Amino acid sequence: MHVANAHSLPHAPSTRWLAWARELQAMAQTGLTYATVHYDTERYSRLMEIAAEILGAHTGEPPEGIFASFSREPGYATPKIDVRGAVIRDGKILLVQERSDGKWCMPGGWADIDELPSAMVVREVREESGFTVVPRKVVGVFDANRNGVPRNFFHAYKVVFLCELIGGASAPSDETSAVEFCDFDSLPDLSEQRTHARHVLEVRAHLADPLRPAAFD
Repeated sequence: MHVANAHSLPHAPSTRWLAWARELQAMAQTGLTYATVHYDTERYSRLMEIAAEILGAHTGEPPEGIFASFSREPGYATPKIDVRGAVIRDGKILLVQERSDGKWCMPGGWADIDELPSAMVVREVREESGFTVVPRKVVGVFDANRNGVPRNFFHAYKVVFLCELIGGASAPSDETSAVEFCDFDSLPDLSEQRTHARHVLEVRAHLADPLRPAAFD
């Protein structure tokens, strides 16, 4: 597990520990941002250490490495943004196979600083699949931590764009091992923290009803 990158966590019988650790980390991160005296800085640093210890106890990862990852998230604690491109050809949806877990998802990834969301999804689709697209509408804005599989540590929002295919050719990348247009009725095993079944269902609903408004949590 690399908390700074994938933020993915193993399944556990209960995820209350994850909610506690997430809340402590966010509280500590925000507190450190606004702390003005050394005593407060020490207290919030200790809260972050406790969050790292909780996470380490449940994942087997060294708390020191988790704490270092937390420390690279400065400023007010706020959700991350993940963008995904829904690309359709002949009634099938474009999916890429992730090298990290061997499962499939719509191309996309974390949004970068100082880049438009629409430009981000164009770049991610091109880099991960080889295809060139134009974003046409927002399918939905989803809470990525509430899909029934809460395995991400950092809270994230997922923005799914319906994109028009205008060029390019299938080309896997360093992050993806295969690129396929898949039938909605026979999807491969999805990488659920990247693309959940509800995201695909919402894309399909927008194809059936072009006037459908954007979904949101």
